[in-house]
Amino acid sequence: MTLTVDFGSTFTKVTAINDTEVVGTSKAFTTIKTDIREGLDVALSELHRQIGSHKYNCRLAASSAGGGLKMIAIGLVPALTAKAASMAACSAGAKVVKTYAYELNEVEAQEIYDINPDLILLSGGTDGGNKEAILHNARVLANLDRGFIVIVAGNKSATSEAARILGKNAVICSNVMPRFNKLEIMPAKNAIQNLFMEKIIEAKGLSEAAKYFSMPIIPTPLAVFEAAQLLSEKLGSLVAVDVGGATTDVYSMCSGMPTLPNVVQKGLPEPYAKRTVEGDLGMRYSMDVFVETALEFRDYQAKCLKNPSFIPTKGSTESKLDERLCGIAIDIASTRHSGCLERVFTPFGESFYQTGKDLSQVKYVIGIGGPIIHSNNPRCIMQNATGGNHEILKPTNPKFLIDKKYVFYAMGLISRINKELALKILLNNMTEV
Repeated sequence: MTLTVDFGSTFTKVTAINDTEVVGTSKAFTTIKTDIREGLDVALSELHRQIGSHKYNCRLAASSAGGGLKMIAIGLVPALTAKAASMAACSAGAKVVKTYAYELNEVEAQEIYDINPDLILLSGGTDGGNKEAILHNARVLANLDRGFIVIVAGNKSATSEAARILGKNAVICSNVMPRFNKLEIMPAKNAIQNLFMEKIIEAKGLSEAAKYFSMPIIPTPLAVFEAAQLLSEKLGSLVAVDVGGATTDVYSMCSGMPTLPNVVQKGLPEPYAKRTVEGDLGMRYSMDVFVETALEFRDYQAKCLKNPSFIPTKGSTESKLDERLCGIAIDIASTRHSGCLERVFTPFGESFYQTGKDLSQVKYVIGIGGPIIHSNNPRCIMQNATGGNHEILKPTNPKFLIDKKYVFYAMGLISRINKELALKILLNNMTEV
């Protein structure tokens, strides 16, 4: 028997798996402000009440407690190295709260100080190219009295000097864009994952809990990312939307190349497997966008902030508010994730530039997370991930699936030891709506 645990920003979820299927699941409020093991013990007690006590041969865990791995990405050009840095951080499961480009100014330096991120990914310049920007930004960061770690992943001709300027909190990594329009984000992604264990586990109070598990704890979004990649090997192109208490994450598994006539791809090439994270679209901790959208959410926001573990009764006015919030989060997050078209006129007639991924022909949209799974009409909510208009390349006619038992994170963890079992359970637990 294998146990998987997800220390979420709102709830700690536990799942028991045997050699063929999910045996049981349960959850409890994440006790990040006291001892995270308290919530884990409550969740395990409920699980064992359902299925009886068990000895687990393997125990695996992921975490986004406390809002997850908070990162800032810095590059030279917004559409190139800054975007490459953001892609690397997102694919590693980080919560990218801000992206900067060019040379940092005093206002931006103060913003970074106020954000106080866990990690900063500092890039800029192709190998042998611009050195001035990354060195300037290293000096700015070195003057900020904060404890963040900086991963230096820019022009190889400048990384050693940048690291020397930054001092002991610097880690050197390969350039995220060594050549123009050429992405190499895996080294930075691996560095972020390693630093998650070294710094964030301790910072979030997970160090003692980590001793309970058979393998290192990884960021929850990374586990979901790997599960989505695995599922796409069988189902083909898909978009997965994970609505949580602190963020709304969107994952797309497709080439994203233009599918319409007279369209030319513009900007940095998009990866087949992509994740974006929206830190301002959480169902409990990040609700300012919703209040701006409709003032009627203001009182509900106050109630949710006061009691993040609050779950509205099905059919109640509050549950309807929750479902509306979820739909808005999905709409905004999927729009931001999708590519877009820009109309241009040439001597040969009307054409379009495509920036980002074309998701219009994606086969499946998959809903993950309690706000979707436990809603009265998940299909209606998930339709917010589709449509758009001619300029926004969201899915147009997909099938809708939901992760009914919330096994995505668990199968991402299981895939690290048994991909065949993970894929089998994923397929068995996808419910069409």
